[in-house]
Amino acid sequence: MSIKKTLHQQVLERQDELVRLVSDLLRIPSENPDGEQLTVIRFVEQYLKDSGIACERVEVSSDYPCVLAKMGSDDGFSIILNGHVDVVPAGKREGWKFDPFCGDVVDGKIRGRGASDMKAGVAGLLFTMRLLQESGAKLGGNIRLHIVSDEETTGIYGTSWLCANGYADGGDACLVAEPTSFDNIEIGQKGICHMKLMARGTPAHGSIGNYVGDNAIIKLAKVLIHIDDLTQVPGHFGSHQAIALENSRYIARQALGEAGQNAIDHLTANVGMITGGTKINMVPDYCEAMVDMRLPIGIKHEDIRTAVQAMIEKSGVEGVEAELEFKAQSNYTDYDAAIVKTLHGHAEAIWGAAVRPAYQWASSDAKYYRELGIPTIQFGPANLGGIHGYNEDVDVEDVVHSAEIYMLTFCDLLGID
Repeated sequence: MSIKKTLHQQVLERQDELVRLVSDLLRIPSENPDGEQLTVIRFVEQYLKDSGIACERVEVSSDYPCVLAKMGSDDGFSIILNGHVDVVPAGKREGWKFDPFCGDVVDGKIRGRGASDMKAGVAGLLFTMRLLQESGAKLGGNIRLHIVSDEETTGIYGTSWLCANGYADGGDACLVAEPTSFDNIEIGQKGICHMKLMARGTPAHGSIGNYVGDNAIIKLAKVLIHIDDLTQVPGHFGSHQAIALENSRYIARQALGEAGQNAIDHLTANVGMITGGTKINMVPDYCEAMVDMRLPIGIKHEDIRTAVQAMIEKSGVEGVEAELEFKAQSNYTDYDAAIVKTLHGHAEAIWGAAVRPAYQWASSDAKYYRELGIPTIQFGPANLGGIHGYNEDVDVEDVVHSAEIYMLTFCDLLGID
């Protein structure tokens, strides 16, 4: 039997070890920002050391350390594996049907906070690296592991810092084991712009506010009723992106309804916060709104500025201004990149179903690798309904299949026959 087939078989034969690893990770509370990360980071370090894989801890913040590991040689193809071990807070315990840190297995599901986002994905990466190390297989290149602990709070001490400080240099591909569910390979995502709309008025006594003064809240409201105009700003996609774009619109239709498909290739604008006024009996002289805008691939900053100005002018009011802060650029990986084609083929073969490389309407740490020109995808086990909510879990079948797909993909990209 070939080394590749043997490794695949070992994933199946030792799947109980994989499930136990997921459970062990889930039993370590690593809430962010409410908890601490050192315990789970030490667990990852010990697992790698027990597997015979050299690792090191690096950190720019002692509260959010990273674990790095490397297998193979400097020659050949270089694959970066990325995952985060921090999880969002579990919230009110009465909202859970089970202990959020139980890590138990019930009815084919592994249960607990972080099961889908994304300790099951991290376990899959660690487990496949252990099997590769134990096999003694010669790698036609290397695997570099980046485990971070602050993805849920912007990633500035994790993936962002690693990429900015040379730890990803020379990567030929990157797999982020973020939750996607089995039928979706994320190969691109929207950018982010935060907009502050500010209205200024003239104060007066509230008892005569309809006749004297200039109410800043009312002025801003007249602008905000036109916020949906911004959704008419489209992205710009090349012909080589047509398949991924149609896949993305299909997935959005399934998840969000017919109108939801526009969330992929058009700008979205959510008014998330409004602040204004100082007392109920005063005409407010200032009001502001914070708007979260997600930017489709190919959109130009000038297109956004023009659309925002047109929205303000349409309202017919004066004294309203906008400040735009572009937080992240839209980003994508080519549909025919080696890591996309390879993992796509194995995913469809293992699941016996259609798997669609597609763009995502949200954002993640994948953008930091793409900004370096590294072809990057996200693919990981998930029951998407429980992510960031109560009663999070993940299917054992999905966890095992993901590990199979990871292993076969690594073998192909690293020349292991």
